[in-house]
Amino acid sequence: MRVGSLAGLGVGLLVVGLVIAQPTALSAQTRSAVQGVDSITFAKDIAPIFQEKCEACHRVGSMAPMSLATYQEVRPWVRAIRARVANREMPPWLLDKTVGIQKFRNDRSLTDDQINTIVKWVDAGAPLGNASDLPAPKKWPSGDRFDLEDVLGPPDLVVKGQPWTMPAQAQDFTLQGGALGIPEAEGRFVRASETRPSLTGRRITHHATTHLIEPDADPNDPSAPLFTEWAQGKSGEVYPEGTGKLIKPGTKVRFETHYHAVGEEVTNEMELAWWFYPKGVTPKYQPVFMALGSVRDLQIPPNTVTQHVGSFTLPEPAILHNFQPHMHYRGKAFRLEAIYPDGKREILNYVDRYNNAWHINYIYAEDVAPLLPKGTVLQITAWHDNTAANKNNPDPRQWVSGGGRTVDEMAHANTQLIYITEADYKRLSEERQKTTTTQNQ
Repeated sequence: MRVGSLAGLGVGLLVVGLVIAQPTALSAQTRSAVQGVDSITFAKDIAPIFQEKCEACHRVGSMAPMSLATYQEVRPWVRAIRARVANREMPPWLLDKTVGIQKFRNDRSLTDDQINTIVKWVDAGAPLGNASDLPAPKKWPSGDRFDLEDVLGPPDLVVKGQPWTMPAQAQDFTLQGGALGIPEAEGRFVRASETRPSLTGRRITHHATTHLIEPDADPNDPSAPLFTEWAQGKSGEVYPEGTGKLIKPGTKVRFETHYHAVGEEVTNEMELAWWFYPKGVTPKYQPVFMALGSVRDLQIPPNTVTQHVGSFTLPEPAILHNFQPHMHYRGKAFRLEAIYPDGKREILNYVDRYNNAWHINYIYAEDVAPLLPKGTVLQITAWHDNTAANKNNPDPRQWVSGGGRTVDEMAHANTQLIYITEADYKRLSEERQKTTTTQNQ
């Protein structure tokens, strides 16, 4: 595998959740069927898992429909928890774990042992156990904060978009927010960024992007470069050490936010937070955010499953920072491959059960982030299911084309590419080879 590293690849934080279901009690018959399986308890075994993998969303005041921070809160939902966990639906991590790279900075998925532990605990009657075994309650910050504040502290600058109220019933709408000036008198390099809607606004926000408007440029220029993105399941990004994005004096930010109605009137205001490098620090590389392999002419007939392919050829050596498929309701599966200059093909990652509700950003660990030579073709393959078998499909009778509405379709990977020099590519490749050789001895 031709993969490499760049020191200090950043940590991305991922919001996870549990789909709401009606609470049910365990039957006496179920409990008696698993008598003897009583060594697994909530206090000793389950609470630590929920603190690590669930409470980021499932706590009072957060975005999930119910809190899972205490036994009393968890107990009515144990059947729903068992079903979602056993089916690997929650926490949402949609990668095929048998294919491609499997080491990520923000992996929130449950291990096989954790899944088995939860399933056995529920089947045994979901006992509390000895309350003295409970871990100390996890201290979560109060209020609607940026996720990266827990890692980096308060942001250095917050840029706010235009407020928008979405009617209860309406067609999807993309708000092109007015360009907002940045109060910086000198150029600064951003080392981390996070875009987000308000907590209530996340209900109506499908996704949102920000674009940098260079000084004296047209604020409505459709070719303005992408800077950041927010979607459900995606949070902030810390750029690798030695990598940052330059903000020039006089630069403006344009928000483009895709809204959809949810049956009641909701107001949202987008925010973009930046954490800067110290003044005078100039990172060696600037990451490039792009819609990798975007398929422009999507055509999906009624009652069919389709396959579309897109590609992008690297003009320089590069490190791939993340993998994030982007499709809509009909999205079924998504694959990213590298076709090297020597003709070798390699599957980097494959999402085999795409879900439009979770636009998960899989951020590679530094020692496995793909290191790719100049001329590598990055090829995406997207499958769309426009049949009644797709439970998310609003209407399988419709002919679906590419477009910005949720009922339209897209097919690309939202990706940060870090272009590097040939010398750094050679050095990093040799370092990776030495590490691999040592590990195999």
